[in-house]
Formats: sequence, C-alpha cells, structure tokens
Amino acid sequence: MADKLGMSLNGYGSIERGETDVQLSRLENIARVFEIKLLELFYLNEKNVFNLTHNNGENSIQNQYCYNSSSEAEKNLTHKLDKAILQNEKYEKEISYLKEIIELTKK
Repeated sequence: MADKLGMSLNGYGSIERGETDVQLSRLENIARVFEIKLLELFYLNEKNVFNLTHNNGENSIQNQYCYNSSSEAEKNLTHKLDKAILQNEKYEKEISYLKEIIELTKK
C-alpha cells in the first residue's frame, strides 16, 4: 500500500496506527487504490471504530467510539458529542475569564 501511495513504509504505518492526521487528498488516493468511492472509506457499521478529537492549542479532548448502526446508539453518541462540545466551550470561557482576572491583578 505504501508503494502504491508513493509513501515510505514508516509514513504509511503511522497512518494505520493512527499516529498522524490524514489529509483529504491522501484519503482520496487510498480510495483510488481500493477502487472505491471516498465516501465508502467513511462507511460506518458495527465493526468500525473512530476517534473524535478536538484540539484548541493546549487543551485536547479525544474520545474513541464504536459505531453501532442502531438509532439508540447513534442518539447516545450524539448526546456524548454534544456534551463534550458544551464542556469544551465551558472550559474555554473559564480560561478566558481567568486570563482577564490575571491581567486585572497585574495592573
């Protein structure tokens, strides 16, 4: 696969191990090698696992989910995602507030 993508073995290995983010253009090349559409790479079923990562500088949230095609599991994942987003927004506001306090105490 590395040869077909014009990559080093280490570079491709880091993709398979999830150690690197993959650009869309690289995913398009992988789909071409498998002779499938790009969207098929993202097809989710009960065997797929995906990572949700949000990184805003020093703060990083990462969750791993197993996708189950049932609507109940989908609702559960949506709820967890919404909760993580709200929690992240809360932390960002708190950090901003604390930075303001620090600046005021310096004056």
